[in-house]
Amino acid sequence: MVDESKGLLKTVLEAIDNKRGENVTALDMQGVSLLADYFVLASAGSSRQAQAIAREVKEEVVAAGYPVDHIEGFEKANWVVLDLGDVIVHVFDEESRDFYHLDKLWFDAKPVDLSEYISD
Repeated sequence: MVDESKGLLKTVLEAIDNKRGENVTALDMQGVSLLADYFVLASAGSSRQAQAIAREVKEEVVAAGYPVDHIEGFEKANWVVLDLGDVIVHVFDEESRDFYHLDKLWFDAKPVDLSEYISD
């Protein structure tokens, strides 16, 4: 199960990187929350970019054979949430990310070393 969620995480991070997501953070939620194994947070420069990132994540996840359970906020795109089961992805515009501070909310979660999943 952990290997599967790591594979899903890699697919998500690569998709976000493909669309130039900014300020990407992945948090290991195992032992912290029962909601998911990983939370991924990314910023976008505009609502259009947030939609492009969310669309790319969905397409790449489906192409890799993983389910997409639910997507919320795609139309307004100031905060798009993709529930992928073991990984929950949050794509924000910069203002919303600053306002909600999810990075700080889960302070007890261990940050994931992104270099293990994507290369510069």
